[in-house]
Amino acid sequence: MNLDKRRVVLPVLDREQDRLLAHALQIDGRAPFRRIAEVLGVSDQTVARRYTRLRSAGTLRVVGLTDPLRLGEVPWFVRVRCAPGAAGAIGEALARRPDTTWVSLTSGGTEIACLVRPGGTGGGDTLLLEKLPRTPRVVDVSAHCLLHVFFGQDLSLFTKSGPLTAEQVAALKPANAPDRLLSDPAPAPAYPLDEADGRLLDALARDGRTPVGELAAATGWSATTVRRRMAELREAGVLYFDLDFAPRVLQGNFRAALWLNIEPAAIEAVGAALAAHPEVSFAAATTGDFNIYASISTRDAGAFYRYLTGPVAALPGVLGTSTSPIHRAFKGAGPL
Repeated sequence: MNLDKRRVVLPVLDREQDRLLAHALQIDGRAPFRRIAEVLGVSDQTVARRYTRLRSAGTLRVVGLTDPLRLGEVPWFVRVRCAPGAAGAIGEALARRPDTTWVSLTSGGTEIACLVRPGGTGGGDTLLLEKLPRTPRVVDVSAHCLLHVFFGQDLSLFTKSGPLTAEQVAALKPANAPDRLLSDPAPAPAYPLDEADGRLLDALARDGRTPVGELAAATGWSATTVRRRMAELREAGVLYFDLDFAPRVLQGNFRAALWLNIEPAAIEAVGAALAAHPEVSFAAATTGDFNIYASISTRDAGAFYRYLTGPVAALPGVLGTSTSPIHRAFKGAGPL
């Protein structure tokens, strides 16, 4: 969603009740409003009314997403250097593609960064290897395979700094959700999906809180089968629910992409450290000269400088760094 381009004024999460609700939905995007209301100590109608207001204003919405690695897909970080004045049109074109999940303008407006999920259709390979290098005013294209996510997906900045207490978080956490902060010692094989699963996941990607009755109509299943299948997909780590925020609703005024070149023996330790940093909204291991990518959010450029010269400088095995300020989001609020 290109909310920056439309230049609309959006409500921010400045009310404590809005922040409490957002944190609750980050923990479980499909939690019944009744259960959220009980945990927050308000009425069902209050919770439903606040979510409807925030969603209608484009401030936040719940989306159901899939883990590409769990499905055997190969997602790619793609960096596109453009001639001056060309990045806007190229970024908008990339945002319209179904195989891009987020697209951002970086590096003073001369580079586009995006995440591509080919999904086995070949569309992503065409984008990477054929179309982009031949696009007029594209100077250079580099691609980096995403190997492992240290922090992100259904975890966000709210996971680290949200207003809910530990007891409230425990009361809302779904029993069948895997712990994404833990690395899988032996990755499972690609999880199989059929056509009905695809219809279910497409509906949840449009609206993560789509009622069970509508999901049953979309899939041809009974309501009981829909509930059981969603539980199976969540437990397997295939399906997760996230919040799609409008730009700058949750993040700081200064956002940047951080690329790190880390000694192989230290990659896991650095990833775990980044996952705990309050400035990090996403972190993953990648291929390429820089083998870790992180999305950073700070109050201003000065805070970003202090982050680089403090927590980042203290990381083990750092061989090199590269940073790119993020100026605009053409699509999505962040990776995956």
